[in-house]
Amino acid sequence: MENASANNMWGDYLKNHLEDVFHEAPKTDYFCDNEKDANECAALVKKGIKRATSHSLLGLQYRNEPLPKIGDFLVVTNWEGTAQCIVQTTAVKLKPFFSIDESYAKLEGEGDKSLAYWKKVHWDYFTRELEPFGRVPRESMIIVCEEFEKVF
Repeated sequence: MENASANNMWGDYLKNHLEDVFHEAPKTDYFCDNEKDANECAALVKKGIKRATSHSLLGLQYRNEPLPKIGDFLVVTNWEGTAQCIVQTTAVKLKPFFSIDESYAKLEGEGDKSLAYWKKVHWDYFTRELEPFGRVPRESMIIVCEEFEKVF
């Protein structure tokens, strides 16, 4: 972690959570792929409204990123990289896009929290994400559904 604000936040967290002192340093990242959405999602996580995020399995594979694991920590930042809070992964499920349901869309906490909103914004995001790899989203593509709780 070369992000000073994230390092400081992780240090502050560890002062009161010595049980996690030997845990590997958390990833530092923002949600989404643009400033407006990244800052909005960070605010929703801070308020405890956004408690899940979705990755395309293809996108993770193309970028050589590991699957999230239960127990992983993430320092959530805004677009500028300023730490906003820390979350810990509580569940990871792989589901085809077509099987995402209302309850999961509500956990993501974005927009009007409806399944229709979730499908539209995620389809658009996965389209942008996969385009550089010459791929397009499909109803059958596997989505990595990651649930988390704010811990700091």
